[in-house]
Amino acid sequence: MTNKQTKRTVRYVALEALERVTKGGAYSNLLLRELMNQGRLNEKDGRLLTELVYGTIARQLLLDYYLMPFTKQAKKVDGWVQNLLRLSLYQLLYLDKVPSHAILNEAVEIAKTRGNIGISKFVNGVLRNVQRQGVPALSQIENPIERLSIEISMPQWLVEKFVHQIGFEQTRAFGLSLFEASHLSGRVNTNLLSREAAIETLTLEGFEVEESQISPYGIIGKKGFLAGSRLFAEGQLTIQDESSMLVAPTLQIEAHHQVLDACAAPGGKTTHMATFLKAEQGGKVTALDIHAHKVRLVEENAQRLHVADVVETKVLDARLVNQTFAPETFDRILVDAPCSGLGLMRRKPDIKYSKKPSDFTQLPLIQMAILESVAPTLKAGGLLVYSTCTIIPEENQMVVSQFLSHHPEFELVPLAVSPVLANSLTDEMLTLYPQTFLTDGFFISCLRKK
Repeated sequence: MTNKQTKRTVRYVALEALERVTKGGAYSNLLLRELMNQGRLNEKDGRLLTELVYGTIARQLLLDYYLMPFTKQAKKVDGWVQNLLRLSLYQLLYLDKVPSHAILNEAVEIAKTRGNIGISKFVNGVLRNVQRQGVPALSQIENPIERLSIEISMPQWLVEKFVHQIGFEQTRAFGLSLFEASHLSGRVNTNLLSREAAIETLTLEGFEVEESQISPYGIIGKKGFLAGSRLFAEGQLTIQDESSMLVAPTLQIEAHHQVLDACAAPGGKTTHMATFLKAEQGGKVTALDIHAHKVRLVEENAQRLHVADVVETKVLDARLVNQTFAPETFDRILVDAPCSGLGLMRRKPDIKYSKKPSDFTQLPLIQMAILESVAPTLKAGGLLVYSTCTIIPEENQMVVSQFLSHHPEFELVPLAVSPVLANSLTDEMLTLYPQTFLTDGFFISCLRKK
């Protein structure tokens, strides 16, 4: 096999992606998009690439534990060789469509191309030994937290944190659920067509879709690439996680309202809120982001989804809202705050390895500063929704509680959510864990200015 041929294979590209994530701190989801565009892979290869990269990253600690007995004699294993072994072992253990000999042959070819004959022999030896002897049992790890950390491939400090928060069994269920593929969900623009009509149209187009259980605007794609549908092209449908579709309705927006989206990009929630507004009644959502290129994303989304007439954008740090807007300007305010993103671990598996405990002291300071800044600009009787895509109390309940202790003029109000979410509500606040409905992890709270 020539150098050129090896380079073009999906596994070769997957190895490059793994290296850039583990070494250079590239974000897996953005990187995959870039590599797919560069390599111009067909849809089938694109799916395989995604599965290889996400699967290997998601199970990294587990794969390393399995490889350890077979590599511990080696003096030094280069980073790329370890990644090649992880990638190949992931395929051997979890992908039954590819015959083992094909996986081994390609791993050896890649090792030869990237390294030398010695490395290819080492890779071949390790993988053949794994095949012969099988992987070590997890029961060999005595400490239950350490064992769980390896089983769900999550750093031990984070496992301890979740066990303290939701208990051992729920943490295990949560961790294992992150190995399952994400639900692909879309939000129907119900101003343009009903959800039933959208499902009918998509079914005729060859898609397999069903209604979301938790959002009346959501559909779940069981089969087919929703972003390639006619409804998506015509702006009647957008790709959005079910959990984030819950946010806009909790604001109880009326057609004439002035709404502020303080941290808007890329605009999924902005455009959802915009569907409740009417330009002729003066309704408007002001969407802010600190970065100009992200504000452009919000504008593009608003155009595509036919709501640009009620969306106004501005490049602004949300911590400066009270210096920019007059007091009592807005009827509704959404603070979908910057956060650790730990609710997104299924779609961005690399997140769990890059976080550190200090993040949970730094981020709440920013979250509080944004709430402090937007509070004066809300009208009396207005609603403020604080949401995040994380599931850590320091960034959620504790931030809300601290804000309320500084602002007696605000009170928590019950959330308007579907009855199926009743078990995810505690003290009027919603925490959605990824294992419950296979969505992203999410937090939502709603406050009223008395």
